[in-house]
Amino acid sequence: MQKILISACLLGQPVRYHGRGAACTHGLLAQWRAEGRLLPVCPEVAGGLPTPRPPAEIAGAGGGAAVLRAQARVLDAQGTDVSAAFAAGAQQALALAVAQGIRLAILKEDSPSCGSAWIHDGGFAGRRVAGQGVTAALLREAGLSVFSEHELEAAAAWLARLEAASR
Repeated sequence: MQKILISACLLGQPVRYHGRGAACTHGLLAQWRAEGRLLPVCPEVAGGLPTPRPPAEIAGAGGGAAVLRAQARVLDAQGTDVSAAFAAGAQQALALAVAQGIRLAILKEDSPSCGSAWIHDGGFAGRRVAGQGVTAALLREAGLSVFSEHELEAAAAWLARLEAASR
């Protein structure tokens, strides 16, 4: 049975910057949780950031991949560079996935760590831009398939194909 790496906040864990979760009540998550497939992680907390914490956004072009190459930074709303914590948390998430043989991740959209298609633009004004967070970028670079909480049906189809191929 394939395990799934998932943003802890999507399971309701109060790990987001404001100290709350972002519980996703989709039936597929409930099914996967009952099957024991879900392995929660919050890369920001794993990287050493407290909860609550100031919101953070990626400053500079290139999203999370650029942060990993030190070509962009993650700054919090107070201007503190928290790039190292984001990179460390991404590395921990990847290490967990590798140790568990995980090939699929479901991550929180819009997050500077976990956004898989959308992140905020770095201006702290609520504007979203196409891009990936630091953890999403690192997991994809390592060959994992990454989906958001808005793509659970697509994740389920990918998981079914993966499991069918391994029979």
